[in-house]
Amino acid sequence: MGDLRIYNTLTGSKEVFAPLCPGKVGMYCCGPTTYNFIHVGNGRPLVVFDTARRYLLYKGYEVKYVVNFTDVDDKIINRAREEGRSPQELADQYIQEYFRDADALGAARANVYPRVSEHMADIIAFVAELEGKGLAYAIDGDVYYAVREFKGYGKLSKREREDLLDGARVDVDQRKREPGDFALWKKAKPGEPAWESPWGLGRPGWHIECSAMAYKYLGESFDIHAGGADLIFPHHENEIAQSEGRFGRPMAKYWMHNGFITINQEKMSKSLGNFFLLRDVLKKFPGQVIRFYLLSVHYRSPLDFDDQKLLMAQKGLERLKNAARLAGDALAQVTQVTQAQDTQAGLPTQAQDAQTNQAQDTGDGQAGSAADREGAAAATDSGADAAIWAEIAQGTSQFEAAMDDDCNTALAIAALFDLARGLNSYVGGPERPASGPLRAGLERLLALADVLGLTLIEAANAEDDDLNQALSELLRELGRAVPSAASLENLMDALLILRQDCRRAKDFAAADRIRDGLKALGIGVEDTAQGARWRRG
Repeated sequence: MGDLRIYNTLTGSKEVFAPLCPGKVGMYCCGPTTYNFIHVGNGRPLVVFDTARRYLLYKGYEVKYVVNFTDVDDKIINRAREEGRSPQELADQYIQEYFRDADALGAARANVYPRVSEHMADIIAFVAELEGKGLAYAIDGDVYYAVREFKGYGKLSKREREDLLDGARVDVDQRKREPGDFALWKKAKPGEPAWESPWGLGRPGWHIECSAMAYKYLGESFDIHAGGADLIFPHHENEIAQSEGRFGRPMAKYWMHNGFITINQEKMSKSLGNFFLLRDVLKKFPGQVIRFYLLSVHYRSPLDFDDQKLLMAQKGLERLKNAARLAGDALAQVTQVTQAQDTQAGLPTQAQDAQTNQAQDTGDGQAGSAADREGAAAATDSGADAAIWAEIAQGTSQFEAAMDDDCNTALAIAALFDLARGLNSYVGGPERPASGPLRAGLERLLALADVLGLTLIEAANAEDDDLNQALSELLRELGRAVPSAASLENLMDALLILRQDCRRAKDFAAADRIRDGLKALGIGVEDTAQGARWRRG
Protein backbone atom coordinates (compact mmCIF):
# COMPACT_ATOMS: atom_id res chain seq x y z
CA MET A 1 0.00 0.00 0.00
CA GLY A 2 1.09 3.55 -0.67
CA ASP A 3 1.10 6.59 1.55
CA LEU A 4 -2.20 8.01 2.72
CA ARG A 5 -2.59 11.69 1.86
CA ILE A 6 -5.12 13.84 3.72
CA TYR A 7 -6.36 17.31 2.83
CA ASN A 8 -5.53 19.43 5.87
CA THR A 9 -7.84 22.44 6.26
CA LEU A 10 -5.17 24.07 8.43
CA THR A 11 -2.58 24.16 5.63
CA GLY A 12 -4.98 24.14 2.68
CA SER A 13 -3.17 21.24 1.02
CA LYS A 14 -2.93 17.47 0.87
CA GLU A 15 -0.28 16.07 3.17
CA VAL A 16 1.22 12.62 3.66
CA PHE A 17 -0.34 11.21 6.80
CA ALA A 18 2.27 10.66 9.51
CA PRO A 19 0.77 10.15 12.99
CA LEU A 20 2.43 11.65 16.04
CA CYS A 21 3.00 8.15 17.43
CA PRO A 22 3.97 5.59 14.74
CA GLY A 23 1.27 2.99 14.26
CA LYS A 24 -1.29 4.76 16.45
CA VAL A 25 -3.92 7.37 15.58
CA GLY A 26 -5.92 9.66 17.84
CA MET A 27 -9.06 10.95 16.11
CA TYR A 28 -11.77 13.29 17.42
CA CYS A 29 -15.02 14.03 15.61
CA CYS A 30 -17.59 16.56 16.79
CA GLY A 31 -20.85 14.77 17.53
CA PRO A 32 -24.44 15.99 17.78
CA THR A 33 -26.23 18.38 20.10
CA THR A 34 -28.82 16.02 21.50
CA TYR A 35 -32.16 17.82 21.32
CA ASN A 36 -33.67 16.23 18.21
CA PHE A 37 -33.22 13.44 15.68
CA ILE A 38 -30.19 13.99 13.45
CA HIS A 39 -30.83 15.14 9.87
CA VAL A 40 -29.17 13.88 6.69
CA GLY A 41 -26.59 16.65 6.89
CA ASN A 42 -25.53 15.36 10.32
CA GLY A 43 -25.36 11.87 8.85
CA ARG A 44 -22.65 12.82 6.38
CA PRO A 45 -19.80 13.36 8.89
CA LEU A 46 -21.03 10.33 10.81
CA VAL A 47 -20.52 8.16 7.70
CA VAL A 48 -17.46 9.74 6.08
CA PHE A 49 -15.32 9.85 9.22
CA ASP A 50 -16.42 6.37 10.23
CA THR A 51 -15.14 5.34 6.80
CA ALA A 52 -11.85 7.24 7.27
CA ARG A 53 -11.39 5.42 10.56
CA ARG A 54 -12.15 2.07 8.91
CA TYR A 55 -9.50 2.74 6.27
CA LEU A 56 -6.92 3.65 8.89
CA LEU A 57 -7.66 0.30 10.55
CA TYR A 58 -7.37 -1.41 7.15
CA LYS A 59 -3.90 0.12 6.76
CA GLY A 60 -2.88 -1.38 10.07
CA TYR A 61 -3.14 1.58 12.43
CA GLU A 62 -4.44 1.30 15.97
CA VAL A 63 -7.14 3.99 16.13
CA LYS A 64 -8.66 5.65 19.17
CA TYR A 65 -11.82 7.32 17.90
CA VAL A 66 -13.69 9.81 20.07
CA VAL A 67 -17.14 11.27 19.24
CA ASN A 68 -18.70 13.64 21.78
CA PHE A 69 -22.29 14.33 22.77
CA THR A 70 -23.25 17.90 23.60
CA ASP A 71 -25.93 17.26 26.21
CA VAL A 72 -25.77 20.70 27.90
CA ASP A 73 -26.91 23.48 25.58
CA ASP A 74 -29.47 26.27 25.13
CA LYS A 75 -31.32 24.27 22.48
CA ILE A 76 -31.69 21.31 24.80
CA ILE A 77 -32.90 23.52 27.66
CA ASN A 78 -35.46 25.30 25.48
CA ARG A 79 -36.78 22.09 23.91
CA ALA A 80 -37.06 20.39 27.31
CA ARG A 81 -38.96 23.37 28.70
CA GLU A 82 -41.40 23.21 25.77
CA GLU A 83 -42.02 19.50 26.40
CA GLY A 84 -42.25 19.81 30.17
CA ARG A 85 -39.38 17.51 31.07
CA SER A 86 -35.79 17.76 32.27
CA PRO A 87 -32.95 18.64 29.86
CA GLN A 88 -31.10 15.47 30.87
CA GLU A 89 -34.12 13.29 30.10
CA LEU A 90 -34.41 14.90 26.66
CA ALA A 91 -30.70 14.48 25.96
CA ASP A 92 -30.74 10.84 27.09
CA GLN A 93 -33.58 10.09 24.67
CA TYR A 94 -31.86 11.61 21.66
CA ILE A 95 -28.53 9.99 22.43
CA GLN A 96 -30.30 6.64 22.15
CA GLU A 97 -32.02 7.78 18.95
CA TYR A 98 -28.63 8.81 17.57
CA PHE A 99 -27.33 5.28 18.11
CA ARG A 100 -30.36 3.83 16.30
CA ASP A 101 -29.64 6.01 13.27
CA ALA A 102 -25.88 5.40 13.44
CA ASP A 103 -26.45 1.63 13.56
CA ALA A 104 -28.81 1.87 10.58
CA LEU A 105 -26.07 3.65 8.61
CA GLY A 106 -23.56 0.94 9.49
CA ALA A 107 -21.36 3.25 11.57
CA ALA A 108 -19.10 1.30 13.91
CA ARG A 109 -19.17 2.45 17.52
CA ALA A 110 -16.49 4.95 18.56
CA ASN A 111 -14.06 3.98 21.30
CA VAL A 112 -15.36 6.76 23.55
CA TYR A 113 -18.56 8.83 23.59
CA PRO A 114 -17.91 11.53 26.20
CA ARG A 115 -20.86 13.60 27.40
CA VAL A 116 -20.51 17.20 28.51
CA SER A 117 -22.61 16.60 31.64
CA GLU A 118 -20.11 13.98 32.81
CA HIS A 119 -17.00 16.17 32.37
CA MET A 120 -17.75 19.32 34.32
CA ALA A 121 -14.65 19.01 36.51
CA ASP A 122 -12.45 18.73 33.41
CA ILE A 123 -14.13 21.73 31.79
CA ILE A 124 -13.89 23.91 34.91
CA ALA A 125 -10.20 23.04 35.31
CA PHE A 126 -9.59 23.96 31.67
CA VAL A 127 -11.28 27.36 32.04
CA ALA A 128 -9.34 28.05 35.23
CA GLU A 129 -6.05 27.30 33.44
CA LEU A 130 -6.93 29.77 30.66
CA GLU A 131 -7.83 32.41 33.21
CA GLY A 132 -4.53 31.85 34.99
CA LYS A 133 -2.63 32.37 31.72
CA GLY A 134 -4.38 35.69 31.07
CA LEU A 135 -6.36 34.24 28.14
CA ALA A 136 -9.72 34.48 29.91
CA TYR A 137 -11.46 36.95 32.19
CA ALA A 138 -14.48 36.76 34.51
CA ILE A 139 -17.31 39.26 34.71
CA ASP A 140 -20.02 38.71 37.32
CA GLY A 141 -20.11 34.92 37.02
CA ASP A 142 -19.46 34.76 33.26
CA VAL A 143 -16.03 33.88 31.85
CA TYR A 144 -14.90 34.94 28.37
CA TYR A 145 -11.94 34.03 26.19
CA ALA A 146 -9.81 37.07 25.33
CA VAL A 147 -9.40 36.46 21.60
CA ARG A 148 -6.93 39.33 21.12
CA GLU A 149 -4.49 37.58 23.46
CA PHE A 150 -4.16 34.53 21.17
CA LYS A 151 -1.93 35.51 18.25
CA GLY A 152 -2.85 32.59 16.01
CA TYR A 153 -6.58 33.31 15.92
CA GLY A 154 -7.93 32.86 12.38
CA LYS A 155 -5.31 30.43 11.05
CA LEU A 156 -7.82 27.62 10.44
CA SER A 157 -10.51 29.65 8.67
CA LYS A 158 -7.90 31.63 6.67
CA ARG A 159 -9.36 35.03 7.44
CA GLU A 160 -7.84 38.06 9.07
CA ARG A 161 -8.43 38.22 12.81
CA GLU A 162 -10.23 41.55 12.62
CA ASP A 163 -12.62 40.20 9.98
CA LEU A 164 -13.36 37.22 12.19
CA LEU A 165 -14.10 39.41 15.17
CA ASP A 166 -16.44 41.59 13.12
CA GLY A 167 -18.27 38.63 11.60
CA ALA A 168 -18.42 36.32 14.60
CA ARG A 169 -21.81 35.05 15.74
CA VAL A 170 -21.54 35.92 19.43
CA ASP A 171 -23.86 36.88 22.25
CA VAL A 172 -24.38 40.61 22.60
CA ASP A 173 -22.76 41.62 25.88
CA GLN A 174 -21.48 45.15 26.33
CA ARG A 175 -19.34 44.04 29.27
CA LYS A 176 -16.93 42.11 27.04
CA ARG A 177 -13.53 43.58 26.18
CA GLU A 178 -13.96 42.71 22.48
CA PRO A 179 -17.13 41.86 20.52
CA GLY A 180 -15.52 38.60 19.37
CA ASP A 181 -14.65 37.30 22.83
CA PHE A 182 -16.62 34.10 23.37
CA ALA A 183 -18.11 32.46 26.44
CA LEU A 184 -16.18 29.78 28.31
CA TRP A 185 -18.53 29.70 31.30
CA LYS A 186 -22.08 31.08 31.57
CA LYS A 187 -23.65 32.30 34.78
CA ALA A 188 -26.69 30.28 35.78
CA LYS A 189 -30.16 31.55 34.92
CA PRO A 190 -33.24 30.61 36.97
CA GLY A 191 -34.62 27.19 36.13
CA GLU A 192 -31.57 26.07 34.11
CA PRO A 193 -29.19 23.23 34.99
CA ALA A 194 -26.07 24.55 36.69
CA TRP A 195 -22.84 23.37 38.32
CA GLU A 196 -20.75 24.91 41.05
CA SER A 197 -17.52 26.56 39.89
CA PRO A 198 -14.93 29.16 41.06
CA TRP A 199 -17.12 31.76 39.33
CA GLY A 200 -20.37 30.63 40.91
CA LEU A 201 -23.18 28.43 39.61
CA GLY A 202 -23.19 28.10 35.83
CA ARG A 203 -22.58 25.90 32.82
CA PRO A 204 -19.96 25.75 30.06
CA GLY A 205 -19.93 27.46 26.69
CA TRP A 206 -20.08 25.30 23.59
CA HIS A 207 -16.46 25.49 22.40
CA ILE A 208 -14.70 24.70 25.69
CA GLU A 209 -16.51 21.38 25.92
CA CYS A 210 -14.67 19.82 22.98
CA SER A 211 -11.27 21.18 24.03
CA ALA A 212 -11.66 19.65 27.48
CA MET A 213 -12.94 16.28 26.31
CA ALA A 214 -10.42 15.95 23.47
CA TYR A 215 -7.61 16.66 25.94
CA LYS A 216 -8.93 14.13 28.46
CA TYR A 217 -9.07 11.25 25.97
CA LEU A 218 -6.42 12.13 23.36
CA GLY A 219 -3.96 14.40 25.14
CA GLU A 220 -2.55 17.86 24.47
CA SER A 221 -1.96 17.04 20.78
CA PHE A 222 -3.53 14.37 18.61
CA ASP A 223 -3.62 13.40 14.96
CA ILE A 224 -7.01 14.13 13.36
CA HIS A 225 -9.83 16.51 14.28
CA ALA A 226 -12.88 16.06 12.06
CA GLY A 227 -16.27 17.64 11.52
CA GLY A 228 -18.51 19.45 9.08
CA ALA A 229 -17.26 22.50 7.17
CA ASP A 230 -19.76 24.66 9.08
CA LEU A 231 -17.70 24.04 12.24
CA ILE A 232 -14.50 25.60 10.90
CA PHE A 233 -15.60 28.96 12.29
CA PRO A 234 -16.30 29.66 15.03
CA HIS A 235 -16.25 26.24 16.74
CA HIS A 236 -12.97 24.76 15.57
CA GLU A 237 -11.22 28.12 15.42
CA ASN A 238 -12.17 28.63 19.07
CA GLU A 239 -11.11 25.12 20.02
CA ILE A 240 -7.66 25.88 18.65
CA ALA A 241 -7.50 29.13 20.60
CA GLN A 242 -8.45 27.34 23.81
CA SER A 243 -6.29 24.23 23.48
CA GLU A 244 -3.21 25.81 21.97
CA GLY A 245 -3.56 28.77 24.30
CA ARG A 246 -3.41 26.41 27.26
CA PHE A 247 -0.77 23.95 26.09
CA GLY A 248 1.32 25.96 23.64
CA ARG A 249 1.37 23.21 21.00
CA PRO A 250 -0.86 22.22 18.06
CA MET A 251 -4.20 20.78 19.12
CA ALA A 252 -4.47 18.50 16.06
CA LYS A 253 -2.01 17.80 13.29
CA TYR A 254 -4.67 17.34 10.59
CA TRP A 255 -8.09 19.02 10.34
CA MET A 256 -10.61 17.23 8.11
CA HIS A 257 -13.94 18.80 7.13
CA ASN A 258 -16.73 17.36 5.01
CA GLY A 259 -18.73 19.45 2.54
CA PHE A 260 -22.35 20.42 2.91
CA ILE A 261 -25.41 18.50 1.81
CA THR A 262 -27.60 20.86 -0.18
CA ILE A 263 -31.24 21.11 -1.18
CA ASN A 264 -31.51 22.81 -4.58
CA GLN A 265 -27.90 23.99 -4.12
CA GLU A 266 -28.67 25.57 -0.72
CA LYS A 267 -27.06 24.22 2.45
CA MET A 268 -29.26 21.85 4.43
CA SER A 269 -29.73 23.16 7.97
CA LYS A 270 -32.30 23.29 10.73
CA SER A 271 -32.05 27.09 10.87
CA LEU A 272 -33.13 27.35 7.22
CA GLY A 273 -35.89 24.78 7.70
CA ASN A 274 -34.83 22.83 4.59
CA PHE A 275 -33.60 19.70 6.32
CA PHE A 276 -34.73 16.07 6.22
CA LEU A 277 -34.57 14.03 9.38
CA LEU A 278 -32.50 10.92 8.79
CA ARG A 279 -35.16 8.89 10.60
CA ASP A 280 -37.75 9.91 7.98
CA VAL A 281 -35.43 9.09 5.08
CA LEU A 282 -34.74 5.68 6.66
CA LYS A 283 -38.46 4.93 6.34
CA LYS A 284 -38.07 5.15 2.55
CA PHE A 285 -34.56 3.80 1.97
CA PRO A 286 -32.39 1.25 3.82
CA GLY A 287 -29.50 2.64 5.82
CA GLN A 288 -26.98 0.93 3.55
CA VAL A 289 -28.43 2.77 0.53
CA ILE A 290 -28.13 6.11 2.33
CA ARG A 291 -24.55 5.27 3.29
CA PHE A 292 -23.73 4.34 -0.32
CA TYR A 293 -25.24 7.65 -1.46
CA LEU A 294 -23.24 9.65 1.09
CA LEU A 295 -20.00 7.97 -0.06
CA SER A 296 -20.75 8.32 -3.78
CA VAL A 297 -19.20 11.80 -3.86
CA HIS A 298 -15.86 12.88 -2.41
CA TYR A 299 -16.40 13.94 1.18
CA ARG A 300 -15.18 17.52 0.66
CA SER A 301 -17.52 18.15 -2.28
CA PRO A 302 -21.11 19.38 -1.88
CA LEU A 303 -23.76 16.72 -2.27
CA ASP A 304 -27.24 17.65 -3.45
CA PHE A 305 -30.02 15.63 -1.87
CA ASP A 306 -33.07 14.23 -3.64
CA ASP A 307 -34.91 10.92 -3.89
CA GLN A 308 -33.78 10.27 -7.45
CA LYS A 309 -30.14 10.22 -6.37
CA LEU A 310 -31.03 7.80 -3.59
CA LEU A 311 -32.84 5.57 -6.10
CA MET A 312 -29.69 5.56 -8.25
CA ALA A 313 -27.65 4.67 -5.18
CA GLN A 314 -30.04 1.82 -4.42
CA LYS A 315 -29.58 0.39 -7.91
CA GLY A 316 -25.82 0.74 -7.68
CA LEU A 317 -25.63 -1.03 -4.34
CA GLU A 318 -27.90 -3.78 -5.62
CA ARG A 319 -25.50 -4.38 -8.53
CA LEU A 320 -22.67 -5.00 -6.07
CA LYS A 321 -24.87 -7.24 -3.93
CA ASN A 322 -25.94 -9.27 -6.94
CA ALA A 323 -22.32 -9.76 -8.00
CA ALA A 324 -21.47 -11.00 -4.50
CA ARG A 325 -24.49 -13.31 -4.40
CA LEU A 326 -23.80 -14.80 -7.84
CA ALA A 327 -20.17 -15.40 -6.92
CA GLY A 328 -21.27 -16.99 -3.65
CA ASP A 329 -23.75 -19.24 -5.46
CA ALA A 330 -21.12 -20.28 -8.00
CA LEU A 331 -18.64 -21.01 -5.23
CA ALA A 332 -21.22 -23.17 -3.44
CA GLN A 333 -21.84 -25.11 -6.65
CA VAL A 334 -18.13 -25.65 -7.24
CA THR A 335 -17.72 -26.80 -3.65
CA GLN A 336 -20.61 -29.27 -4.02
CA VAL A 337 -19.04 -30.73 -7.15
CA THR A 338 -15.70 -31.03 -5.41
CA GLN A 339 -17.24 -32.73 -2.40
CA ALA A 340 -19.07 -35.17 -4.67
CA GLN A 341 -15.77 -35.98 -6.37
CA ASP A 342 -14.15 -36.47 -2.96
CA THR A 343 -16.86 -38.93 -1.96
CA GLN A 344 -16.56 -40.85 -5.23
CA ALA A 345 -12.80 -41.05 -4.93
CA GLY A 346 -12.97 -42.00 -1.26
CA LEU A 347 -10.57 -39.20 -0.32
CA PRO A 348 -10.77 -36.81 2.64
CA THR A 349 -12.66 -33.69 1.55
CA GLN A 350 -9.97 -31.10 2.33
CA ALA A 351 -7.20 -33.03 0.64
CA GLN A 352 -9.27 -33.68 -2.46
CA ASP A 353 -10.47 -30.07 -2.47
CA ALA A 354 -6.93 -28.79 -2.69
CA GLN A 355 -6.05 -31.34 -5.36
CA THR A 356 -9.19 -30.67 -7.39
CA ASN A 357 -8.70 -26.90 -7.23
CA GLN A 358 -5.15 -27.24 -8.51
CA ALA A 359 -6.25 -29.52 -11.33
CA GLN A 360 -9.08 -27.18 -12.31
CA ASP A 361 -7.00 -24.04 -12.03
CA THR A 362 -3.82 -25.17 -13.78
CA GLY A 363 -4.83 -28.14 -15.87
CA ASP A 364 -2.37 -30.53 -14.22
CA GLY A 365 -2.44 -32.83 -11.22
CA GLN A 366 0.40 -31.30 -9.19
CA ALA A 367 -0.34 -30.57 -5.53
CA GLY A 368 -0.89 -27.03 -4.26
CA SER A 369 -3.55 -24.83 -2.69
CA ALA A 370 -5.38 -21.75 -3.94
CA ALA A 371 -3.88 -19.69 -1.13
CA ASP A 372 -0.33 -20.69 -2.17
CA ARG A 373 -1.06 -19.74 -5.76
CA GLU A 374 -2.72 -16.32 -5.37
CA GLY A 375 0.47 -14.32 -5.68
CA ALA A 376 1.85 -16.40 -8.56
CA ALA A 377 -1.40 -17.08 -10.38
CA ALA A 378 -0.63 -14.95 -13.43
CA ALA A 379 2.44 -17.08 -14.12
CA THR A 380 0.67 -20.44 -13.80
CA ASP A 381 -2.90 -19.85 -14.96
CA SER A 382 -4.21 -19.15 -18.39
CA GLY A 383 -7.45 -17.82 -19.77
CA ALA A 384 -10.30 -16.94 -17.43
CA ASP A 385 -8.48 -17.96 -14.24
CA ALA A 386 -5.51 -15.72 -14.96
CA ALA A 387 -7.84 -12.89 -15.91
CA ILE A 388 -9.75 -12.96 -12.62
CA TRP A 389 -6.54 -13.07 -10.60
CA ALA A 390 -5.45 -9.94 -12.47
CA GLU A 391 -8.85 -8.32 -11.82
CA ILE A 392 -8.47 -9.00 -8.09
CA ALA A 393 -5.02 -7.44 -7.97
CA GLN A 394 -6.01 -4.46 -10.11
CA GLY A 395 -9.25 -3.83 -8.19
CA THR A 396 -7.41 -3.89 -4.87
CA SER A 397 -4.74 -1.54 -6.18
CA GLN A 398 -7.32 0.90 -7.58
CA PHE A 399 -9.32 0.84 -4.35
CA GLU A 400 -6.29 1.55 -2.19
CA ALA A 401 -5.03 4.28 -4.53
CA ALA A 402 -8.43 6.00 -4.33
CA MET A 403 -8.59 5.82 -0.55
CA ASP A 404 -4.96 6.89 -0.19
CA ASP A 405 -5.88 10.04 -2.14
CA ASP A 406 -7.70 11.84 0.69
CA CYS A 407 -10.24 9.03 1.19
CA ASN A 408 -11.79 9.34 -2.28
CA THR A 409 -14.72 7.00 -1.72
CA ALA A 410 -16.26 7.85 -5.09
CA LEU A 411 -13.29 6.31 -6.92
CA ALA A 412 -13.10 3.49 -4.38
CA ILE A 413 -16.70 2.56 -5.23
CA ALA A 414 -15.77 2.63 -8.92
CA ALA A 415 -13.01 0.12 -8.15
CA LEU A 416 -15.60 -2.13 -6.47
CA PHE A 417 -17.75 -2.01 -9.59
CA ASP A 418 -14.77 -2.99 -11.74
CA LEU A 419 -14.03 -5.96 -9.50
CA ALA A 420 -17.72 -6.94 -9.47
CA ARG A 421 -17.82 -6.87 -13.28
CA GLY A 422 -14.75 -9.09 -13.38
CA LEU A 423 -16.41 -11.60 -11.06
CA ASN A 424 -19.62 -11.55 -13.10
CA SER A 425 -17.67 -12.28 -16.28
CA TYR A 426 -15.77 -15.09 -14.60
CA VAL A 427 -18.92 -16.69 -13.18
CA GLY A 428 -20.86 -16.30 -16.43
CA GLY A 429 -18.04 -17.37 -18.75
CA PRO A 430 -17.94 -20.53 -20.88
CA GLU A 431 -15.68 -22.38 -18.43
CA ARG A 432 -16.68 -23.58 -14.99
CA PRO A 433 -14.97 -21.24 -12.49
CA ALA A 434 -12.37 -22.64 -10.13
CA SER A 435 -12.86 -22.35 -6.40
CA GLY A 436 -9.47 -20.74 -5.66
CA PRO A 437 -9.77 -17.53 -7.67
CA LEU A 438 -13.54 -17.43 -7.18
CA ARG A 439 -13.21 -17.54 -3.40
CA ALA A 440 -10.37 -15.00 -3.44
CA GLY A 441 -12.34 -12.62 -5.65
CA LEU A 442 -15.48 -12.83 -3.53
CA GLU A 443 -13.57 -12.41 -0.28
CA ARG A 444 -11.73 -9.39 -1.66
CA LEU A 445 -14.95 -7.76 -2.89
CA LEU A 446 -16.59 -8.26 0.51
CA ALA A 447 -13.52 -7.05 2.42
CA LEU A 448 -13.08 -3.86 0.39
CA ALA A 449 -16.79 -3.10 0.60
CA ASP A 450 -16.56 -3.55 4.36
CA VAL A 451 -13.88 -0.85 4.50
CA LEU A 452 -16.59 1.47 3.19
CA GLY A 453 -19.05 0.07 5.73
CA LEU A 454 -21.07 -1.66 2.99
CA THR A 455 -22.41 -5.16 3.66
CA LEU A 456 -22.96 -7.03 0.40
CA ILE A 457 -24.09 -10.33 1.89
CA GLU A 458 -26.47 -9.86 4.79
CA ALA A 459 -27.68 -12.29 7.40
CA ALA A 460 -31.23 -13.52 7.09
CA ASN A 461 -33.86 -11.20 8.54
CA ALA A 462 -37.64 -11.05 8.87
CA GLU A 463 -37.98 -9.95 5.25
CA ASP A 464 -36.01 -13.01 4.13
CA ASP A 465 -38.19 -15.22 6.30
CA ASP A 466 -41.29 -13.86 4.56
CA LEU A 467 -39.69 -14.48 1.16
CA ASN A 468 -38.73 -18.02 2.12
CA GLN A 469 -42.29 -18.70 3.22
CA ALA A 470 -43.63 -17.40 -0.11
CA LEU A 471 -41.16 -19.56 -2.09
CA SER A 472 -42.12 -22.61 -0.02
CA GLU A 473 -45.78 -21.97 -0.80
CA LEU A 474 -44.97 -21.69 -4.51
CA LEU A 475 -43.28 -25.10 -4.43
CA ARG A 476 -46.27 -26.63 -2.68
CA GLU A 477 -48.66 -25.17 -5.25
CA LEU A 478 -46.56 -26.85 -7.94
CA GLY A 479 -46.82 -30.18 -6.13
CA ARG A 480 -43.20 -30.37 -4.99
CA ALA A 481 -41.75 -30.99 -1.56
CA VAL A 482 -40.10 -28.15 0.33
CA PRO A 483 -36.39 -28.80 1.17
CA SER A 484 -35.85 -29.72 4.81
CA ALA A 485 -33.30 -26.89 5.13
CA ALA A 486 -35.55 -24.22 3.61
CA SER A 487 -32.96 -21.49 3.08
CA LEU A 488 -33.36 -18.96 0.29
CA GLU A 489 -30.64 -20.65 -1.75
CA ASN A 490 -32.10 -24.15 -1.32
CA LEU A 491 -35.60 -22.99 -2.19
CA MET A 492 -34.37 -21.18 -5.31
CA ASP A 493 -32.32 -24.21 -6.36
CA ALA A 494 -35.42 -26.40 -6.07
CA LEU A 495 -37.56 -23.96 -8.07
CA LEU A 496 -34.98 -23.49 -10.82
CA ILE A 497 -34.45 -27.25 -11.14
CA LEU A 498 -38.22 -27.70 -11.37
CA ARG A 499 -38.42 -24.94 -13.99
CA GLN A 500 -35.69 -26.64 -16.03
CA ASP A 501 -37.51 -29.98 -15.78
CA CYS A 502 -40.71 -28.30 -17.02
CA ARG A 503 -38.93 -26.78 -20.00
CA ARG A 504 -37.34 -30.09 -20.94
CA ALA A 505 -40.81 -31.68 -20.77
CA LYS A 506 -42.11 -28.79 -22.93
CA ASP A 507 -44.50 -27.81 -20.13
CA PHE A 508 -43.88 -24.14 -20.81
CA ALA A 509 -47.01 -23.04 -18.98
CA ALA A 510 -45.62 -24.45 -15.72
CA ALA A 511 -42.18 -22.96 -16.44
CA ASP A 512 -43.76 -19.55 -17.05
CA ARG A 513 -45.80 -19.89 -13.88
CA ILE A 514 -42.57 -20.34 -11.88
CA ARG A 515 -40.91 -17.38 -13.62
CA ASP A 516 -43.95 -15.13 -13.08
CA GLY A 517 -44.30 -16.24 -9.47
CA LEU A 518 -40.67 -15.36 -8.81
CA LYS A 519 -41.02 -12.02 -10.57
CA ALA A 520 -43.97 -11.16 -8.35
CA LEU A 521 -41.70 -11.77 -5.35
CA GLY A 522 -39.02 -9.44 -6.73
CA ILE A 523 -36.75 -12.17 -8.11
CA GLY A 524 -35.52 -12.08 -11.69
CA VAL A 525 -34.31 -15.15 -13.58
CA GLU A 526 -31.70 -15.04 -16.36
CA ASP A 527 -30.89 -18.05 -18.56
CA THR A 528 -27.17 -18.40 -19.36
CA ALA A 529 -24.91 -21.01 -20.91
CA GLN A 530 -24.07 -22.13 -17.37
CA GLY A 531 -27.71 -22.49 -16.38
CA ALA A 532 -30.31 -20.21 -14.86
CA ARG A 533 -29.11 -17.34 -12.64
CA TRP A 534 -31.33 -15.36 -10.31
CA ARG A 535 -31.14 -12.03 -8.59
CA ARG A 536 -33.25 -9.99 -6.21
CA GLY A 537 -34.59 -6.61 -7.24
